[in-house]
Amino acid sequence: MQSVESIIYHVDSRGILNAYFFEGVDVKTKNLLSVADLTAAEVDRLIARAIEMKHKKAPQVLSGKVVALLFEKPSLRTRVSFEVAIHRLGGYCLYLSPNEVGLGKREPASDVAHVLGRYINGIVARTFAHETLQALAQYSGVPVINALSDREHPCQALADILTIREKKGRLKGLTLAYVGDGNNVAHSLLLAACLSGVNSRIASPPGYAIDKNILQTAERFAADSGNHIILTEDPRHAVKDADVVYTDVWTSMGQEAESERRRKDFAGYQVDEGMLSLAKRDAIFMHPLPAHHGEEVAAGILENPRSVVFDQAENRLHLQKALLAEVFR
Repeated sequence: MQSVESIIYHVDSRGILNAYFFEGVDVKTKNLLSVADLTAAEVDRLIARAIEMKHKKAPQVLSGKVVALLFEKPSLRTRVSFEVAIHRLGGYCLYLSPNEVGLGKREPASDVAHVLGRYINGIVARTFAHETLQALAQYSGVPVINALSDREHPCQALADILTIREKKGRLKGLTLAYVGDGNNVAHSLLLAACLSGVNSRIASPPGYAIDKNILQTAERFAADSGNHIILTEDPRHAVKDADVVYTDVWTSMGQEAESERRRKDFAGYQVDEGMLSLAKRDAIFMHPLPAHHGEEVAAGILENPRSVVFDQAENRLHLQKALLAEVFR
């Protein structure tokens, strides 16, 4: 997150230009569209700063600044955690709902970006299409943070890594088992785990695997960190002796028409007491919420003594305080 002289540009496997920042002087535009925009050292720094800010008063780095929450999808945790984080950092939060803006409907994302960039200091965007985020970053001239897209959910994954670090006391060498859809949460979680030295086992039914380009990037990170990735269609194999068991909804927002088919395709992938018992005795259970009780999780699992789900939800606030402080320092 530095001066022009300290930026390394890299075109990733998707043909997207990424900027990697290192210590130095701030520049105007600093975006987080993907976990892959960060280095392992930057993830470590964010986690450390989030832990510190969880127990101390947040610095007023957003004093006099306005940050817009530009949402195409509704949210509980993402909206509230970002609004509170911005407030605690001394800034003003402007929430823009789907009906107010109509991204790509009333006007193209590029025009919205040009206009917002003249008014505000940063954008936190929750969009259907990842390309919308890229347009906002390209044309706004202010920092853009991905609060969820169809490709990734980096703030969730980084808060998850923070939670694992708190609960287990370390990251490197742990094994995380993800059971379910290879969706945006799974993408960001895999990238964050590989940057942090956490071994990953991903269990998904046929047709729901991790995106190949995301996997290639994760494998590169894993090679650098010395950890491994296992993909399987057997959730019990993934969970066996894992330190962390993680799942997410089978049907995400916008996929409601596929609900019945997905319930059939994911039969056998529900995390229940039996599946959780396959993990290590001190394993923790994680879910990004909202949960569909009786589908990906059996009734009562969120209240299981191993569950840290609501600690995860709280840590969204602290991780995002750290992220905003890094972007606007």
